Amino acid sequence: MAEQQTITSSEYITHHLTHLTYGKSPATGEWTIAHDAAEAKAMGFNSINLDSMGWSLGLGLVFCVLFWLVARRATAGVPGGLQAAIEIIVEFVDTSVRDTYHGTSKLIAPLALTIFVWIFLMNFMDLFPVDFIPMTAQWIASTFFGANPHHVFMKVVPTTDPNITMGMSLSVFALIIFYSIKEKGLGGFVGELTLQPFSAKNKLIQLILIPINFFLEIVVFIARPVSLALRLFGNMYAGELIFILICLLPWWLQWSLSVPWAIFHILIISLQAFIFMMLTIVYLSMASEKH
Repeated sequence: MAEQQTITSSEYITHHLTHLTYGKSPATGEWTIAHDAAEAKAMGFNSINLDSMGWSLGLGLVFCVLFWLVARRATAGVPGGLQAAIEIIVEFVDTSVRDTYHGTSKLIAPLALTIFVWIFLMNFMDLFPVDFIPMTAQWIASTFFGANPHHVFMKVVPTTDPNITMGMSLSVFALIIFYSIKEKGLGGFVGELTLQPFSAKNKLIQLILIPINFFLEIVVFIARPVSLALRLFGNMYAGELIFILICLLPWWLQWSLSVPWAIFHILIISLQAFIFMMLTIVYLSMASEKH
């Protein structure tokens, strides 16, 4: 726990909030792993958060393998516990898609299932003890590679990284544009951005209103992926920070506060996965509707 650390509370929090970053060092110009939070921040766009990418890809692989194994071993009789749980999830997502999406695309249901389960698994990592995985990584790095444990960082919740959440939301944004053009054509897509919400029968007035309509619509259009990413990131980052702050308290307070917060946090991680999935379905449904 935090009481066993020789660093200050501020350094403890900073260490837990710093990513394992690999990038181009601004000081030497060489590609290396950042040794502290300041160096990781200075790398900027010339870097990649290895922990976020590793955990997100690993959990995505867990999702694919788990569902593949269950589908392969599925029985028509009374299902086992794991098969029953996955069937409930699949049925829940399928019902959500049927009730919300009014198009005919076969991509939406698998996409919604992937989003819900993948984000849930990434969020679920926040329920692991705060120090367990980071200290394990420090021990491995110091024992087998001779690294300084204070220079080894490991964030295990990918959704607390805005790069991950923004990457997912930009993927949804690309699908929104694709479905808008596919269902309405390029002219219909441009018309949605320029001919509403204000319209007029007079062509000259309508032409004058185009810049105003475009400004209003493009703000709303761009706000969708931004809000989608920041909502997930903000909620998960706040939850992670609360767990870290609890670990700085005396041990008798840690147990009395961490358990209730973890139970409540189960609702948060599930709700955030559901919200991201539902908003994706709604946005793609709106993109598929013809006006």
